[in-house]
Amino acid sequence: MSKLAETVKKHVDVIKRRDQGELTPREIVKELDRYIIGQDSAKKSVAIALRNRWRRQNVTDEIKDEILPNNIILIGPTGVGKTEIARRLARLAAAPFLKVEASKFTEVGYVGRDVDSMIRDISDLAVTMVKAEKAVEVQDKARKMAEERLLDILIPPPKKSQYGQQQQTQTDENQQSKIEEEHHTTREKFRERLLAGKLDERVIEVDVPSDSSPMMQVFGPVGVEEMGMNLQDIFGNLMPKKYKKRKMTVAEAKDVLTQEEAQKLIDHDAAIREAIERVENSGIIFIDEIDKVSGEKGKGGGPDVSREGVQRDLLPIVEGSTVQTKYGMVKTDHILFIASGAFHVSKPSDLIPELQGRFPIRVELKSLGEEDFVKILTTPQNALIKQYTALMQTENIKLEFTDSGIREIARIATEVNEQVENIGARRLHTILTTLLEEILYDAPDAITDKKITIDDAMVQAKLSSIVTDRDLSRYIL
Repeated sequence: MSKLAETVKKHVDVIKRRDQGELTPREIVKELDRYIIGQDSAKKSVAIALRNRWRRQNVTDEIKDEILPNNIILIGPTGVGKTEIARRLARLAAAPFLKVEASKFTEVGYVGRDVDSMIRDISDLAVTMVKAEKAVEVQDKARKMAEERLLDILIPPPKKSQYGQQQQTQTDENQQSKIEEEHHTTREKFRERLLAGKLDERVIEVDVPSDSSPMMQVFGPVGVEEMGMNLQDIFGNLMPKKYKKRKMTVAEAKDVLTQEEAQKLIDHDAAIREAIERVENSGIIFIDEIDKVSGEKGKGGGPDVSREGVQRDLLPIVEGSTVQTKYGMVKTDHILFIASGAFHVSKPSDLIPELQGRFPIRVELKSLGEEDFVKILTTPQNALIKQYTALMQTENIKLEFTDSGIREIARIATEVNEQVENIGARRLHTILTTLLEEILYDAPDAITDKKITIDDAMVQAKLSSIVTDRDLSRYIL
């Protein structure tokens, strides 16, 4: 099974668990704890929001359509886990997930993206997701069809006699039958060798679809993308599909042809319908930097006019409306919106009242301290120390961090955050990169010691001079 197939299979298993109600709020929090340290109140809120989606799906009365999602605003400084919570939540729910930055949008009449584009983007993601799942379902059948195509390339079928069927003599017919029988025998021998992998390294020529379709650019007023249609797709379908010959090994051709046959076996219309249904009922849109489009009250004029315009454009999407996409109409009534922002300058109450009302749940995330950094470095499955240890193993070097070394890294991260600017856990990336820079550089050809220990003395020796020099720490850490 290919890596893509394995990933999709895991994704399908998660969907089954979700649909069967196995993801309880406690289970959701437990899964989030594997990747995110602290922020218990935020985890609890998103877990309840996710469970409420399953509860709504199982409501049988007419009130089902009236149950709206409780959208959430996550408030806290950068690097405390706001984006990671939303991303892990979507992965946990196997739901279409899109992250957008509010500052990229502008109100109608200004240069920039319109807010409807987020619905078009999440629809594209969902269609790709569903088609990948459908392709895995037909993988076995597609593989057999690909094998037949490969055998046609390796052993081309015999040409028919040049005479018509009625003009053929008995001798011609016997000869043609003998040729076909010999071809069948040879083909079966090659089939056995193909399935055994004995032909994998042979190079063959394969006809693959050409991507060199003519590019089409439409020049028009801002907001032309509201049409929700891809003109290139429309005109591309009117022209015959072009193919080009590519040389590749049999093993590579097997994968290419299997995917091509799988696409032919998929019911694309059914996949699109399922994708739209997923977007409408389980889609999650994470709107980052929402504080950037909320100016302080009483300071109107200038750019603030555009900021308020973005909020007013966002309102119908969050409130529930219908957006035209190239796959059809998509309703946004039951999409879960999670917004986040540092709110250093402005406050959530500076958002327009209507938009505030559409985000009833507000969770404040705490700033991270030294103890949190120690846990972040060691506890999560994707902890930074585990990542660097795995990287160095590829050079046959064993990297070990002592408890005192880890604590010293956490202490320095906390100190720099307090003195320079608080960027949360992202500070750990810069500190570890600076700390291990020489090791990472010298590892392939200049390090003979196959075991390196990172303790507090080494951390201080490498970083103390940078930390004490305010100007250096500002630019390096």
